[in-house]
Amino acid sequence: MMIIRIGDFIKRVLNNIFKQKKNIKLGLYGPVNSGKTSLANKICVDWIGEEMGIVSSIPHETREIKIKEKVEIKSKKGKSISFNLVDTPGIATRIDYEDFLKHRMSVKEAKKRAKEATKGVIEAIKWLDNMDCVLVVLDSTKNPYSQVNLTILGNLQARNIPVLVIGNKVDLKKSNLKAIEDAFPQYEVIGVSALNGNNIEEFYESLFRVIK
Repeated sequence: MMIIRIGDFIKRVLNNIFKQKKNIKLGLYGPVNSGKTSLANKICVDWIGEEMGIVSSIPHETREIKIKEKVEIKSKKGKSISFNLVDTPGIATRIDYEDFLKHRMSVKEAKKRAKEATKGVIEAIKWLDNMDCVLVVLDSTKNPYSQVNLTILGNLQARNIPVLVIGNKVDLKKSNLKAIEDAFPQYEVIGVSALNGNNIEEFYESLFRVIK
């Protein structure tokens, strides 16, 4: 009898181990200055009480992968999801050091920033293979039919990664969420203001529909 009980116990333990979900990686992707880090900060402040990164109007402020582990959110129905939140550098198809000179950087600083930004974009694309789900953050005041947006979503589709499209900056007058919905009808689109918190509760509820 003792052997049977030990065998059953071991079986239950192994079953529980294999039933446990892996550490879900939720990635934030999007073009430069679309508000990825602002959204990452909002999520982290709301659920773990601390910001994730620095927000700046200067392009490519985020040039390295940043991770907050074990971020847990809860739904209105009492469900919860825990994930590692991954903020990635803004994706760009062209990075020119001269663009940084407009922000009062020296030539040396601008070239350094451009080099780091290029490296960051390459790293962000590589990290796609590690993602379980991706939030594509787009600036809702800009035309969604851009080469960058199509490149990001094309890469995600090729990898069959679950996607939620975030139309950020809906608090601004030029915001046009419908343009994003029309551009990418195959995806769920949620409009938010990462800075002001507009529609953030609906955004959190939507995560339970896309994170598997």
